[in-house]
Amino acid sequence: MANFLKIKLLLNLIYLLTLSSCSTKKQINYFQDAENTPPRSITKPDYKLQPNDILKIDVYSSDMQAALPYNKPGAFNNQVANATLQSLQLDGYMVDDYYNIKFPVIGEISVKNKSLKKLEENITILLDTGGHLREPIVSIRLLNARFTVLGEVRSPGTFSFFDNNLSILQALGYSGGITIDGVRNEIILIREIDDKRTIQTIDLTDAKSLDISTYYIRPNDVIIIPPNYRKVKSAGFIGNPSSIASISSLLLSITLLLIN
Repeated sequence: MANFLKIKLLLNLIYLLTLSSCSTKKQINYFQDAENTPPRSITKPDYKLQPNDILKIDVYSSDMQAALPYNKPGAFNNQVANATLQSLQLDGYMVDDYYNIKFPVIGEISVKNKSLKKLEENITILLDTGGHLREPIVSIRLLNARFTVLGEVRSPGTFSFFDNNLSILQALGYSGGITIDGVRNEIILIREIDDKRTIQTIDLTDAKSLDISTYYIRPNDVIIIPPNYRKVKSAGFIGNPSSIASISSLLLSITLLLIN
C-alpha cells in the first residue's frame, strides 16, 4: 500500500511537470466574454502636440497665388507628391522645446495643449482675422508618429503610422501579432507626455480593455509583450525538453526501484 501511494505521488509529479509547460486556452484568447459585454461608446483621445514633433502644414485658398507665401516652397508640385517621408520631415515644421513653431509671414505660433485639429483651427483664424487670406483652409499632418513593439511578437521593431486613432490591436498587427509564448494579460505600455513617463499594464484577455485610455496608441508609445512561464523556463534547465525527459526517466527509474 505504501509503495502504491509513492508511485501515485511520483506519477502526479510527472503530470504536473508536463502540464506546467503548456499554455491554457484562457491565457491565449483575446477579449474573453466579449459577447456578454454591452455596447459602449468609445471616446477617441486627441493627441496633444509635443516638442520635436514634425508637422506638414498646407494652406489652401480660392486664390492659390495668394496662399503660396504661407506654404513651404514647392508644396503643391509633383515633386512633393512623390517625396519620401524623410524628405517631408526635413521640410516640415518642428515643434521646439517651448511648444512653438515658426510659421511663414505670421511668425511664431504656440502649439501647447493643442491637437492637430485645434492647431488647424488656430492657424485658420490667424490667417482670416489677420487679413492674410480669404476663406483659408489649413491641413496638418504629423510626420514623425511612430511606436515600438518589443518582446514576444513575430516582428519586433519601430513602426511609423499616419492614422489619427491607431488601436493597440492594429499596432500589434504591424509587428505580426503576439506569439504563442507571449503573455496577453500583462502587456506593458510605456508612454511619455509633457516630459512625464507612465508605465501601464493592459489585459487583452479582458473585454473591458476596449474602454480604457490605453486602447489607442499615441506617438512614441513603447509596447512590451513579456514571455510566458513556458518561454522563461525554456531558457533554463527545467524548461528544456530534453531536461524534462531526463527528469521523467529518473522518476520512472525510482518508481521501478520502489516496485522491486
